[in-house]
Formats: sequence, C-alpha cells, structure tokens
Amino acid sequence: MNYEIIDFHTHPFDEPEYNICSHRDYSEMTVESSEKILRKLGITRICGSVIGKRKESTCWEDISHLNNKALELARRYNGFYIPGFHVHPDFVRESCEEIERMSKLGVSLIGELVPYYHHWDDYSCKGFYEILDVAKSFNMVVSFHSMNEDSMDKMVKDHKDVTFVAAHPGEYREYMRHLERMKFSENYYLDISGTGVFRYGMLRHGIDEFGAERFLYGSDYPTCNPSMFVHAVISDPLIKDSERELICSGNAKRVLGL
Repeated sequence: MNYEIIDFHTHPFDEPEYNICSHRDYSEMTVESSEKILRKLGITRICGSVIGKRKESTCWEDISHLNNKALELARRYNGFYIPGFHVHPDFVRESCEEIERMSKLGVSLIGELVPYYHHWDDYSCKGFYEILDVAKSFNMVVSFHSMNEDSMDKMVKDHKDVTFVAAHPGEYREYMRHLERMKFSENYYLDISGTGVFRYGMLRHGIDEFGAERFLYGSDYPTCNPSMFVHAVISDPLIKDSERELICSGNAKRVLGL
C-alpha cells in the first residue's frame, strides 16, 4: 500500500551556509536534488524552518533573514515546501508583527524553533508567553525543539489552547515526559524525528496510550536520514495501515488545515 507522506520536520536550504547536514560532502545537496531524494522515498511535501549558522549573538535581522529565506524557498519549491518561521522572546514586538505578516501570506507554521541556535533557552519566559498569545489569536501551529523538560511542561500547561508539535521523542525518559504532556493538553503532538522511534515498541506504546492522531512523521532532514523514519512507520509490523496513514500525512493535514 502506498502512503502519502508529509515530512513535518525539515530544514531546507538554498545555499551551503544554510545546510546543516554534518556529512554533506557525501551527497550533492541542492534544492532540486533534495526534492528528488525525498520524493523517491514517497515524501510529497515538507515543512519546517530555515536554520543558519550559529552566531555569537542574535539580532532580529538574523531571524527576519531566515524567515525571508523560507518564503523564497517556498516559491522555488512551488508547493512542495510548507514554510515555517522563527520568533524570538527577546524581540516580542517584532515577533508578533512577523506572525501577522506571515498569516497574511498564508503561513500558519511557527518553527521548528531551535532556541540554542538563537541564544535563548526558556519556553516559559514572559516574552515567549506574549508571543504564544498572539500566535493563538492567528491560529498558528508551534513546532519546537525538545529541551528543558520543566519549561516545556509549564508552557503546555499554561497554553492548552495552543497547538504544539514537539520535535524528537528522545530516549525512554524523554519520551515518557512527552506522553505525560499529552495528558496536559489535547493540542500537544509529537513528531518522530531525531532519534526517532528507534526503540522497538515505542510508537506502538504511544498509540495505545493516546491514539495515532497525536503523532506525525518527521525526519529532521538534512541532519537525519529520512529513509529511517519512513520505514519506522510504513514497515513496522506493530502499526496498522489506518494508523500509518494518519502518522504519514493525515495528522499533518488536520493540524495545518490542508
């Protein structure tokens, strides 16, 4: 059975400085070749933010530049790429204005946010809470890098009406904390990127606890090999066909209103 696959977690690039693959010397990576690689695996669309090189400090111009890169890439990919954009708690006014601008352009995905790239580390800080309130008013989906477990707990408890998609299940302890957060809010989802669901039975356990509706296919391409995550879903004998369809694309469509 063929599955439509939406990769909810990627970091596209158009120039080498934006390519975060650690081993890119082994594969020619361009806008065109990346699309071919992903489509060959059955991936029909990708989502996510553009990540640049880490700098010693971050100014709003850096964030804005990455967001504009995402819009440019969306035009180049012509429907294959659903752009995600960055916000930053040190720049509340600018971030809120960016949310409004992106909403007018039809963009509804914030992130994946990767705070350690941009010199912040607290999802429960006042500035980010102000941004989340505005994100909710524009019906934004917030995809974020998993870190600082306690601040993630507080963020989700305090914003149960915001749709969050956490990245990376992590190892057993981190994964179980993600499942606990699903109890806090019905709007909390998990993409299977990064270390993925490489421990046998992880995904089955999560589905049994909360249903397949709470998990999304994601790879973290070009950092990670997307074929691993494709087969972690479509080849796992513990997963039913109906659950595969939801994880591969059905949940992403519902969350993003596609």
